[in-house]
Amino acid sequence: MKIALASDHAGYDLKTAVIGLLEGRGIPYEDFGSGPGESVDYVDKAEAAVRSVLAGAADRAILICGTGIGMAMVANKFRGIRATVCWNAFTADMARRHNDSNCLTLGGRVLSAEEGRAIVGVWLETVFEGGRHRRRLDKLAALEERLCGRRL
Repeated sequence: MKIALASDHAGYDLKTAVIGLLEGRGIPYEDFGSGPGESVDYVDKAEAAVRSVLAGAADRAILICGTGIGMAMVANKFRGIRATVCWNAFTADMARRHNDSNCLTLGGRVLSAEEGRAIVGVWLETVFEGGRHRRRLDKLAALEERLCGRRL
């Protein structure tokens, strides 16, 4: 598994904690920014990481801004991305188990490094259950097709 990773300035510190977790587990990643002290727009960073997933260069994305909300808003504009804002281990588990989340968004201003690493750990390890949840994701994909018409 390879992770596309990005943050804005508000998510930079939490991103460095997540990098430590990924490196500790030997999980490859590509960091789409931001750097230390760099003020950026979350929209640009989220788009770059999400496009990497859609192109097949990464399997999933982890995006971090102040709350996780802005990054999720951007990521969910892209057909085929299921971005989920998670704030604890339970929401991370359900995001993967029931929704096959391929994009995790976190809030650097609302989570400690320890909380963020715990959420990422659960999100990385949890397997999608399929079954009735697959049917629902198929309906979501059909809705995206009707509304969007083409892959961005």
